[in-house]
Amino acid sequence: MSKTMIRLPVRRLSTLALLLALAIPMAAHAAGADWDALSETEQQVLKPFAERWQDLPPERQERLRKGVERWQAMTPEQQAQARERFQRWKKLSPEQKATLRERHERFRQLPPEEQQRIRENFKRFKNLPPERKEALRERWQNMTPEQKQSFREKRDQWREMSPEERDAMKAQWRERWEKMTPEQRERIRDRRQDMR
Repeated sequence: MSKTMIRLPVRRLSTLALLLALAIPMAAHAAGADWDALSETEQQVLKPFAERWQDLPPERQERLRKGVERWQAMTPEQQAQARERFQRWKKLSPEQKATLRERHERFRQLPPEEQQRIRENFKRFKNLPPERKEALRERWQNMTPEQKQSFREKRDQWREMSPEERDAMKAQWRERWEKMTPEQRERIRDRRQDMR
């Protein structure tokens, strides 16, 4: 028998062994992690999921395990805030939870730049004084559906403008402001104050 004939089956067996070696971890990953394979810390944090762990999809198990990693990296204050958010979540109705899940999914579908812009706006809102936040919430809630739609459209137009177009718009506003009488300016200031 020639060496070539011997090498061919050996090469095929080696390839097959390599494929099997790669497939086993993939299959284990696809099947998810066994509860007993979790670390003690993971089991402690994920205890509410213990009885149904094996029934969870592998992707969900992986997200939960990553959540444990994030939890461990949090400060005690951050953990307290997370617990508080979870308690608020548990009190929501199924409809409210569904709405929030839908919003979260829409957020995840946005481009990273848009997600970052939303995070920055939320951070700015969060840092406002409580009375200003409440005034903004109240103002939004008191708007008619048409006013809310108009606001969204104007906001979207502003976002779609180039920096040059925004600068031109600001210049127009300044020009109008400068042409106003002191009484007109005062009325606008009063309206702004009422909105706050």
